[in-house]
Amino acid sequence: MARIPSLKSLNAFPHAEEHLLKKTYSGAIVTILGLIIMFTLFVHELQFYLTTYTVHQMSVDLKRGETLPIHINMSFPSLPCEVLSVDAIDMSGKHEVDLHTNIWKLRLDRYGHIIGTEYLSDLVEKGHGAHHGHDHGHENHDEQKKHEHTFNEDAEKMVKSVKQALENGEGCQVYGMLDVQRVAGNFHISVHGLNIFVAEKIFEGSSHVNVSHVIHDLSFGPKYPGIHNPLDETSRILHDTSGTFKYYIKVVPTEYRYLSKKVLPTNQFSVTEYFLPIRPTDRAWPAVYFLYDLSPITVAIKEERRNFLHFLTRLCAVLGGTFAMTGMLDRWMYRLIESVTNSKTRSVLR
Repeated sequence: MARIPSLKSLNAFPHAEEHLLKKTYSGAIVTILGLIIMFTLFVHELQFYLTTYTVHQMSVDLKRGETLPIHINMSFPSLPCEVLSVDAIDMSGKHEVDLHTNIWKLRLDRYGHIIGTEYLSDLVEKGHGAHHGHDHGHENHDEQKKHEHTFNEDAEKMVKSVKQALENGEGCQVYGMLDVQRVAGNFHISVHGLNIFVAEKIFEGSSHVNVSHVIHDLSFGPKYPGIHNPLDETSRILHDTSGTFKYYIKVVPTEYRYLSKKVLPTNQFSVTEYFLPIRPTDRAWPAVYFLYDLSPITVAIKEERRNFLHFLTRLCAVLGGTFAMTGMLDRWMYRLIESVTNSKTRSVLR
């Protein structure tokens, strides 16, 4: 192959003869240091490239005819499972008392250890008056007399059982999932599933119902990377008082789009909390309410990965810059060592 003589002039990397090159200990130290720096920066840039980031987009929520999943996991350290019920109602007029779809209750001892399991539908099957769920604050004296006549042997057994559980310090963990209409509404956990006369016999007044609770998990759909549910691990413990807790929740429909193009429909939410202490004149019974409303805006969170050419550009800049800096450092160190060595040699000769 014929060589073009003028091609040598384009060489940007001239090479010195081997006998003109001088290797030094300082150069070796700088080289090792430079290699360590370059390897560290390379690993950092590679991790930066492989790590995904998210892009948020907002649009009008057009979903219709779907349900809203509500995942619940709560503990009531001062109320036995036998008296607790879950009620739900929404703006469409649908009202469900003592929901038993995918809801479970775990009996807890005073130390929080599980001592039994109960399905929530047991309250309905035993006929403890679930249909009286919202009459606690409205029944008059004549109705209470009627309950006295219908106070049967099963109710007596229940009162005795619950009082024994209260003395033993039993609590209850309620967990599971509710499927509700995708409209504004509320659900609450309380003693509303009890017959009013039975509730009076057990607690001797609404002011003795302690609705202290710990929210282990509350979410409106599956979780995605980076989600924060503000009520997780929330603890509200009452001492020498009673009342109703209300959590006002704004649900934001969300879609999480993975890098693999898989779409996960879920929801985020924000919350405002309110506590209403019970008064002697109140006819209502303490409860824990979750009042939710849906935002008309949906959020799309999309996973993205950085451009490969951008990664190569950054890599060249980092490695090339490190190589150039270590080369400059090597030259400065060599000149410094040479100047020190020459000055010592002159002083010895003198």
